Amino acid sequence: MKKIGFLSFGHWTPSSQSQTRSAQDTLLQSIDLAVAAEELGADGAYFRVHHFARQLASPFPLLAAIGARTKKIEIGTGVIDMRYENPFYMAEDAGSADLISNGRLQLGISRGSPEQVIDGWRHFGFNPQEGETDADMGRQHAEVFLQLLKGEGFAQPNPRPMFPNPPGLLRLEPHSEGLRERIWWGSASNATATWAAKQGMNLQSSTLKQDETGEPFHVQQAAQIRLYREAWTEAGHSRAPRVSVSRSIFALVDDRDRAYFGRGQNGDQIGIIDNMRAVFGRSYAAEPDRLIEQLKADEAIAEADTLLLTVPNQLGVEYNAHVIEAILKHVAPALGWR
Repeated sequence: MKKIGFLSFGHWTPSSQSQTRSAQDTLLQSIDLAVAAEELGADGAYFRVHHFARQLASPFPLLAAIGARTKKIEIGTGVIDMRYENPFYMAEDAGSADLISNGRLQLGISRGSPEQVIDGWRHFGFNPQEGETDADMGRQHAEVFLQLLKGEGFAQPNPRPMFPNPPGLLRLEPHSEGLRERIWWGSASNATATWAAKQGMNLQSSTLKQDETGEPFHVQQAAQIRLYREAWTEAGHSRAPRVSVSRSIFALVDDRDRAYFGRGQNGDQIGIIDNMRAVFGRSYAAEPDRLIEQLKADEAIAEADTLLLTVPNQLGVEYNAHVIEAILKHVAPALGWR
């Protein structure tokens, strides 16, 4: 069995060919798609976070709104760039959204992705310490955030407060019990996957990875997952970790599918991203029987317990619900995912 959710990048553009022509379109349709996905039996609704772009940015109002409209589906991010985050304010927002959803938040965080602007985090008031990188700063913000989510008191109470305080040091409120175990780290390298395991975070591995061996993408990603699980065991954590991978997968079941995605598939590609040589995984688009055989050969999907389907959100809620349903109905059962 495998959990299957969707991952939306939340694009919008003022184009007549786009179903999302404004930020409002994208936000409202994201809520509607999460509701539709839950009704179809999908397990998760996840959203990318990008700043200075015509994409979804501040995630917590959206996550809270989805939490209020749904009952079962997991709600998450993939990923929040921690270079931009005040971990104290973020802990309050996350606790609120998790309580609204009754404990369904699955937050993916990371050092972030290539930016629309130069050193965008500086505009948010954050700068690395001397001798440190912005990636170091992002990981430090993450460590503070994880500590805050434990719910331990750390702040000295005012002896003359406006309202009565409970005894002892105070923590941030609202606190949501259990959220600390539902934090994921988006990792593009073996080293950061190992670091995430030591920190007790679940692992999100996307459609790109640092090219560390020259092997096919799915082979390198599967090896990364195994290294992560080994590091988790060595760290002595008491619970089992979760691992997700993201894929662009389209079952060609009608003329719309063939028109949008039936022009053949791409193989792995090599590129440079943030001065890192990266291997980008292929997309899958084929008739269901052929698609099933292709996916059987993907080693990383086999290693993961959660699969996130990247969806073309600008094509609208109805079509994206169709994309999700086609995988759940025509592909997942044959692969033992359902």
